[in-house]
Amino acid sequence: LFQMSEPVKFGEHSKSRQEEDFSIKPQKFTPRLNTSEWPLLLKNYDKLHVRTGHYTPVVQGCSPLKRELNEYIRYGVINLDKPANPSSHEVVAWIRKILEVEKTGHSGTLDPKVTGCLIVCIDRATRLVKSQQSAGKEYVCVVRFHDAIESVKKFSSALETLTGALFQRPPLISAVKRQLRIRNIYNSNLIEFDNNRHLGVFWVSCEAGTYIRTLCVHLGLILGVGAHMQELRRVRSGAMSENDDMVTLHDVLDAMWVHKSTKDESYLRRVIRPLESLLITYKRIVVKDSAVNAICYGAKLMIPGLLRYEEGIEINEEVVLMTTKGEAIALGIALMTTVVMGTVDHGVVAKIKRVIMERDTYPKVWGLGPKAMEKKKMISEGKLTKFGRPNENTPADWKKSYVDLSGTGDNSTPDVTQMIGLIPTTTERKDTTALIQEIDTTPMEAREEKAKIAEDSPEEGKISKKEKKHKKPKIREEKSHHTKKLDDGDDDGKPEGSTKDKPKKSKKEKEKGKAKAPSC
Repeated sequence: LFQMSEPVKFGEHSKSRQEEDFSIKPQKFTPRLNTSEWPLLLKNYDKLHVRTGHYTPVVQGCSPLKRELNEYIRYGVINLDKPANPSSHEVVAWIRKILEVEKTGHSGTLDPKVTGCLIVCIDRATRLVKSQQSAGKEYVCVVRFHDAIESVKKFSSALETLTGALFQRPPLISAVKRQLRIRNIYNSNLIEFDNNRHLGVFWVSCEAGTYIRTLCVHLGLILGVGAHMQELRRVRSGAMSENDDMVTLHDVLDAMWVHKSTKDESYLRRVIRPLESLLITYKRIVVKDSAVNAICYGAKLMIPGLLRYEEGIEINEEVVLMTTKGEAIALGIALMTTVVMGTVDHGVVAKIKRVIMERDTYPKVWGLGPKAMEKKKMISEGKLTKFGRPNENTPADWKKSYVDLSGTGDNSTPDVTQMIGLIPTTTERKDTTALIQEIDTTPMEAREEKAKIAEDSPEEGKISKKEKKHKKPKIREEKSHHTKKLDDGDDDGKPEGSTKDKPKKSKKEKEKGKAKAPSC
């Protein structure tokens, strides 16, 4: 079959093999990719646990930083340095007009006088607003005391006492209902204190919804001198701080002007960041390209679609599902721990909480397997119903072998339990499932029967509709007939001892009857 161009000299070949040293030498570290400087969600990608390395890559999709400008803006966020005086909603509305986009949202309201970090989400990124609003915040506050304090130590000790879970009632000037509520303060540090001017500067890390103005009042109460908030700046909101490419409103306006006048995208791409920058703190699960579009349509992530996963994932923990190119697909809730993901052959890895990626960005791949193709063929031949359920023409082998994983079919419950091996299949279980099947008649089958009857005899269907129409007035006539009888005082149609249908006399009628009665 194969022709050798040059004859091999086996003696020389064996001599060269003998002279070379073929052995696996010991190494301190296994060679691996250095992904410590990779962007966004792909950072430290090599440290993720590997379920499998085999998957079919798809042409669709790209790195978040290489998206087309329109897509880049639609999937973008801005880390804005909010100026003093305008409200958060005003600022967000201005950005919507400047960028000429449909939707904008922000990651937590700042009072008009407060400055600092305000994350503005654009179009598709608005789906992350809720998750960012509930994330932790950091502030730098200037507090003014109403009188001199004995020492700096008292100020720092008062800050330490105001950590942990605290009761707070929103101040008089606030946008929320003034109800007593609990808010957590994680940490606080004293930065500067001037006793002559009665001013103090401190940093605080707190839960979303904490009022720093109320915290300053509590500080004054603890120190016994009274205090109020002089100035406030937000330093961090969720995953982004003031050191992470913070921009001003003028920067956004200038970037848009440069793009329109010179067609230069670079300035605008620096001002707007991909939404993946908000999800760096989440634990990651990498999904195969063939499973991406199914997740965009709301499907759960199963084990066959899993590629890599992060260390320390717990059940009911919020995770981010991502593609191999580093795009965020959805936020999900993990239904397996890291240990289980590496050992199990089937099951649900995570259910979807919020889909981020737009549908049909990746191609539709589900329904192309051998079973699915066979099922489609049987439906076309009439061996299954149009919903894929067995009928009179269905082969017996299919009824025995096919497992309906949707949970709607007749043979779904016992077969799945047998497959998983969690519940022993006994005769009692079979009897109970048979009873449930008898009782639980699916409405789809009833619809199919009605449709068949209508197809076979369309005139009968019309007659039945006419009969229904004629029945309603008959009932009304009967009701009116009964009421007439009551008015006339005929009691022939009533059963003996029935008093429910008698009309009740009013008080005035009873009094008149008493007055008319003859006295004996």
